[in-house]
Amino acid sequence: MDDVTVGGGAVALPVDTAAVVRATTRAMISPHRWTLWTQRPRLIAYCLLVEVVAIAATVFLVGRTHLQLTDAVVLAGLAGMGIAQAELGRQVERLRRLVNATPHINMTSVWTFAAVLLLPPALVALLVAVLYTHLAVRSWYRLRRVPAFRTIFNASLVILTCYSAASVLAYAGVTGMHAALTAQWQGVAAIGGAAIVYFVVGALVALPGLTITQPSVKEFFGGWADNLLEIATLCLGMLTALALATLPALALIVVPPMLLLHRGVLAKQLEIAATTDDKTGLFNTTAWRHIATQELARAQRHAQASFGILMIDLDHFKQVNDTHGHLAGDQVLKGVATAISNAVRVYDSVGRFGGEEFVVLLPDIPETTVLAVAERVRESVADLAVTVLSDDDTAVINNLSVSIGVATYPHAGTGVDRLLQAADKAMYSAKTAGRNQVVSVTATA
Repeated sequence: MDDVTVGGGAVALPVDTAAVVRATTRAMISPHRWTLWTQRPRLIAYCLLVEVVAIAATVFLVGRTHLQLTDAVVLAGLAGMGIAQAELGRQVERLRRLVNATPHINMTSVWTFAAVLLLPPALVALLVAVLYTHLAVRSWYRLRRVPAFRTIFNASLVILTCYSAASVLAYAGVTGMHAALTAQWQGVAAIGGAAIVYFVVGALVALPGLTITQPSVKEFFGGWADNLLEIATLCLGMLTALALATLPALALIVVPPMLLLHRGVLAKQLEIAATTDDKTGLFNTTAWRHIATQELARAQRHAQASFGILMIDLDHFKQVNDTHGHLAGDQVLKGVATAISNAVRVYDSVGRFGGEEFVVLLPDIPETTVLAVAERVRESVADLAVTVLSDDDTAVINNLSVSIGVATYPHAGTGVDRLLQAADKAMYSAKTAGRNQVVSVTATA
């Protein structure tokens, strides 16, 4: 899981580990310092609810669990492999989280779902506690995006998810992997149903966190790569359970493909991050220019081809930052980015040029239609209302407006830079004329 590289040597690491243990101990004996209490009341209530339900369900199941030696051996094996995989993949996962943080998706599903198929539910909860404690002490404490309350909440969420998956097996009359091997297709169906419930319930239990903390759906649930990673880890969890139920030594072969899968997902996310603006999720300047250059080359091959460029500047954005703070300003930028994206076609390319400036590439479109799109963008932003956190309360920012400059190929220029200059000039003309309007420059260059 998440990595903390300390000095590259074996000597410095125990020092940091000891420091985080001391910090954790101080926090535990000083509940008033918990980061949880700085969150919104509904988030506090929901986190406590999930944790209380997880604890109550675990206490209930512990009283009905009869521990066997084989269960203890399997538990130790899964915990050992989980910790080993987390140590080997710490640097990769840390980078993955820094590039694209998705709170409820991680590689522990391999071990926790395998535990669902092999162990009594109460022991699954113990495994989750061991794995997440290791992550908190060894990795996550250096990532500001993972405060302690979030780690505890995620662990509680995983426990409830495991219990839900285990209930599917119980309902189907398949008590685990050993029973599934004799039940044949009924066992396959039960395990498949348990995997689906594991995936869906994990998202559903996390869903209220989305509505309470107000991140975007993509930020919270991740993209296709994140969710395919989760599905792949569930499949590897099935194979791990199968190996432990038949030839236990074969379970070790799961670790190498996990590490390769992990690196493959990271490579894809780094590729996406290299072309994406981190605040808005739009194309960054480099990526947008590359797309515009490709569109220009295509247009030059077709005599009648035309495309448009919109240069968009958010009016009076400094007042938003001065009044509500820069965090609120970031929320406004995200809202404006969404409004612009919703007002254009799905194959148009929207980018952020830094600050409060945005740019849109409109391929295969006549000039008159470009102006209509620009007006639609202007109206979309004017109708926008962004709810932000201000002084421990919420505030609604509306009455936003944009000034838009329009340039069309080939009338306003025959190169990307010249078209951008023309659109930029038109945008400043719109600002000079009073803002909240669209101006087109069509002078041939």
